[in-house]
Amino acid sequence: MNTQDLIQSIKRISDANGISGFEDEVLTVIREEGAGLGTFEEDRIRNLYLYRHENKAGRPIVQLNAHTDEVGFMVKAIRPDGMIEFITIGGWIPTNVPAHMVRILNKDGVYVPAVVASKPPHFMSEAEKKAPLEITNLVLDVGASSSEEVIKEYRIGIAAPVVPEVSCTFDEKHGLFIGKAFDCRIGCASTLATLKELQGMDLKVNLVGDFSSQEEVGTRGSIVSANTIKADLAIVFEGCPADDTVVPSYQAQTCLKKGPMLRHIDSRMITNPRFQRYALNLAQELGIPVQEAVRSAGATNGAPIHLAHDGIPAIVIGVPVRYAHTHYGISALFDVEQAVRLAKEILLRMDSKTIRSF
Repeated sequence: MNTQDLIQSIKRISDANGISGFEDEVLTVIREEGAGLGTFEEDRIRNLYLYRHENKAGRPIVQLNAHTDEVGFMVKAIRPDGMIEFITIGGWIPTNVPAHMVRILNKDGVYVPAVVASKPPHFMSEAEKKAPLEITNLVLDVGASSSEEVIKEYRIGIAAPVVPEVSCTFDEKHGLFIGKAFDCRIGCASTLATLKELQGMDLKVNLVGDFSSQEEVGTRGSIVSANTIKADLAIVFEGCPADDTVVPSYQAQTCLKKGPMLRHIDSRMITNPRFQRYALNLAQELGIPVQEAVRSAGATNGAPIHLAHDGIPAIVIGVPVRYAHTHYGISALFDVEQAVRLAKEILLRMDSKTIRSF
């Protein structure tokens, strides 16, 4: 595995801007990172498909899925004083939003820096200070003093997409990334890395990289991609919330630097038990560290994919991300490498007979 290539791929894809429905910049980077691996095709909901050069007719199809969108915001209205009201795109906790920098895409295609602002404590009543924070109490401030200035000078209008102002960094000494959108840009990089690891190899299955849109607003892109690819088997890569800092150690199932997490269940999917056991047994046999999890909440693109057609056996290989759905996440290179390694080893052994056994 080319470690430096993987690090740069994660950084580039993480830094690309793309809330749900506006993933174009992300797709451009993925096309560049995946050049030479196969043929790219794009549909009208902005799903991007990568069909491996080595695919041959008549083989079972394996869908390698990861979503390209990130949580963010959208401009709702512009007040007379130049403050910008917004809505959330994807799941945010209001207390994680204020006092951060964001980028607003203007009508000229330029990202304008802004601050997520709230009423200063100096001007708040005691009741206001004690009240729960609501998104409607927050505004975006580009430094303007009127709506006319926002519209004419900054060229910002309603429905403009807004993303966190964050650049991904890598701590080489500790093997850690800090950046935005690891849910699921780390999954996108893992999909590409898996395809690179298998480049030139003659497999018994055909591989399709599925970089799907709009996961954060209801797994919408993968509903379309599952119907397009019509896969026989699916591996879903995900940047999944790490729990090692928020629950007792005996409950922690998604820890940094302990390998990828394979969930048995979440709110919308019971993972195919036979495929799951196959993956876990293979990991144990090869000494690949993995974590098992039982989740009562959350969901992934595995939800619509495993329900498509006659039911597609699917597993989710999750890379732990501390503080997902905030401006800054933390993830470990080790976990990404082990996720790619597991997917590669599964695909090297996969054939039609094994798929039928699931």
